[in-house]
Amino acid sequence: MDQVSFTQMNDGTKEDYELLNEKAIEDAKHTADRLVRALAELDNKLAGYQITRFGHSLQSATRALRDGADTDWVVAALTHGIGNIFAPRNHDEYAATILRPFVREVVDREAYALGVVRPGLRVPLVQPEIAKQRFA
Repeated sequence: MDQVSFTQMNDGTKEDYELLNEKAIEDAKHTADRLVRALAELDNKLAGYQITRFGHSLQSATRALRDGADTDWVVAALTHGIGNIFAPRNHDEYAATILRPFVREVVDREAYALGVVRPGLRVPLVQPEIAKQRFA
């Protein structure tokens, strides 16, 4: 069986859901590759800035690394902008959702609550009044 037999989720059989689970496990193995492709898509200049979003991502990760951050923080800094592709108004939350299964909870919570991209440095990526409304 290469695909499920149902058209409505509640009609799925045990075998259908076992198949979907196998496919989901296999698909998850390629998450890092998809994240790298998403980073590459950030290599276009955002109007008004002197650096591309990809350049900013590399800059953030480099600063985190130089600050002595561990792997989770560096990954969070590197990938925080991938949400800009589909969710420019809440890209930090979007990226956090993608990374949540792969980083420690404190990194997820702190890095994205107010758009923080470096440990120990609170730099909101949204206007402070908007941040207060969103996260109060």
